[in-house]
Amino acid sequence: MSKISVTATEFQTRAGLYIEQAAKSPVFITKHRRTARVLIDIDEYERLKARDTRQNHLTESLPKAWVEALADAEYGDADPALEALLKTGSGEEA
Repeated sequence: MSKISVTATEFQTRAGLYIEQAAKSPVFITKHRRTARVLIDIDEYERLKARDTRQNHLTESLPKAWVEALADAEYGDADPALEALLKTGSGEEA
């Protein structure tokens, strides 16, 4: 399987061709000489997505015991730069 790499401008010009080629091999789309996007076949995308086990939860949807455990946990000292950023973001003076 050979690597197909095209510029964004080239992709826009010949999108149909690269969509067809993506059925066989990923098509890497570059902007300013850096890979910006990858076009892959839908079956490959679905296979990769099925392997993604990451989940996110809203605090409201977590069991009460989990929320309490998170609130009671010791996290140690935070990075001073992060603390300053948090204070600035919350409207407090840094």
